[in-house]
Amino acid sequence: MKNIPNKLIEVGEYTGEGYRPVVDYGSWRVAVLNYSDTLLPQYLKEMQRHDETDEVFVLLRGRCILFVADGDQHIEEVFGIDMEPLKLYNIKRAVWHNHTLDKDAMVLVIENRDTTHENSPFCPLPETEQQMIVDITRKMWNER
Repeated sequence: MKNIPNKLIEVGEYTGEGYRPVVDYGSWRVAVLNYSDTLLPQYLKEMQRHDETDEVFVLLRGRCILFVADGDQHIEEVFGIDMEPLKLYNIKRAVWHNHTLDKDAMVLVIENRDTTHENSPFCPLPETEQQMIVDITRKMWNER
């Protein structure tokens, strides 16, 4: 069988821990988010938002809870959604978010290529909201 020329297709993957961009093209980026100890619920001490763009998450395997929060400059209330495989979850521009993953999880991330730390601030979670994330995770993952 003939090899396909590199100019026709780019194949990428990421199997390590945490987040890594895999494909950048034009104004968009596709990345992979895998399990990392730092994303365990007891270690989530902050949330992030993207001030210039939405961000899409797709659970490919395993389990992931996507946390979103109300609030402008401060986080007011945290909500969690237990992601379902192959559904698209679009986090709107300027919405605080974070996630926790189980060891088998792999999440596809689609975002604007210009998403950087300069336009994506972090906000510390109050202790009550940190505990809420732990409680939400315990409740959601113990119910199934």
